[in-house]
Amino acid sequence: MANTLGLSAAPAPLARRLPLLDVLRGAAILGTLMTNVWIFASPGSEWSVLNGLVDVDPLHDPSVASVAESLFRFLADGKFLALLTILFGVGLAIQYDSAARRGEPWPGRYWRRAAFLFLEGTVHFLLVFAWDVLMGYAVTALLVSRLLARSERVRNRVMWTAAVVHLSLVSLATLALVAAGDGGEGGNGGESALSGEVVDLYAHGSYAEQIAFRFSNAIVLRLEPIVSFGLLVFLFLLGIRLYRAGAFTDTGAGRRIRARMAAWGLGLGLPLNAAVTLAGPDFFALGRYGAAPLVAIGYIGLIGWALDRLPVPSVVTGGLSAVGRTALSCYVLQNVLSTLVCYGIGLGLTEHFAGQGPWWVMTLWATISLTLIAGSWLWLRRFSHGPLESVQRWALTPRR
Repeated sequence: MANTLGLSAAPAPLARRLPLLDVLRGAAILGTLMTNVWIFASPGSEWSVLNGLVDVDPLHDPSVASVAESLFRFLADGKFLALLTILFGVGLAIQYDSAARRGEPWPGRYWRRAAFLFLEGTVHFLLVFAWDVLMGYAVTALLVSRLLARSERVRNRVMWTAAVVHLSLVSLATLALVAAGDGGEGGNGGESALSGEVVDLYAHGSYAEQIAFRFSNAIVLRLEPIVSFGLLVFLFLLGIRLYRAGAFTDTGAGRRIRARMAAWGLGLGLPLNAAVTLAGPDFFALGRYGAAPLVAIGYIGLIGWALDRLPVPSVVTGGLSAVGRTALSCYVLQNVLSTLVCYGIGLGLTEHFAGQGPWWVMTLWATISLTLIAGSWLWLRRFSHGPLESVQRWALTPRR
């Protein structure tokens, strides 16, 4: 895939801000909410993921609501998470180049940044949202940061080895589910009983009880970054390779790479995602952790192609850029807002709108997205960094 996209060794890009990266980060943050909002809006919230979110089947229920929900989920699930992961690898490469220009050793003090990110993720996991991504990114970054100082050949070997191992594990898990023959349904009476307790917890329980629930079930709720670690390593290294090849620069070479990414990523990824989606819930992992990253590559190319060739309104690019420049703050804030709107400790809309269709969930996503866009834009008019980004910079700035 990398050679198909025309990626080859190239000098590191010059040290200047790449506008496309801010737009992509903003799209990734709002896109992850497109997936997570269904978790907040499901009875049992975070625990509902383990029991399987309620799936809609537009083939058996071809109503407008069913088709709209299916398309909404299809376009988001796993794609924007993979996009965000690729961009995290890009950010790691930018930090490496910055350290090299200053003549600082690498990884040097980077472990402190990774440790702080892990701490942020832990706090976010306990206090806000169980399916946090920051903890997994922090651990992956520790490994990949050391690979940045190695040769491109070593990084490529690790990247493709991680991809092969990951796809093998996902394929074996999918085969096991298919062999079981029941789509994971049945035989889970204990889980159903527990789900009833959890539904009541998020609908009527206290905030302290929800924190205690996340803490007591931390191992189970932290499974995703563990089982997808190979994918995280691959996408981090892919982001580094794309950055080194100039895929995000405003150059002829960059535009050609983005066009290939759109063609190959969407041309292969969308049909594969459609196939595994229609195949049934047994193929969920193969779609989210196998085919979705291909679409993420296509999304990068498509967004870049649109900015290169179409008259995209400045209000769109400016709004997404503002979210991208305050990505950490917006990521945490969107989950805080979703919690306050959906859970019983806030407005309790999940229970209030139970069984009333998907439109309120999509409206919630649009409302929070517009709030983040407006809030980040207003914040950056006065401050140069987002609130959590400023805390991070303060905590990591060396002191005498």
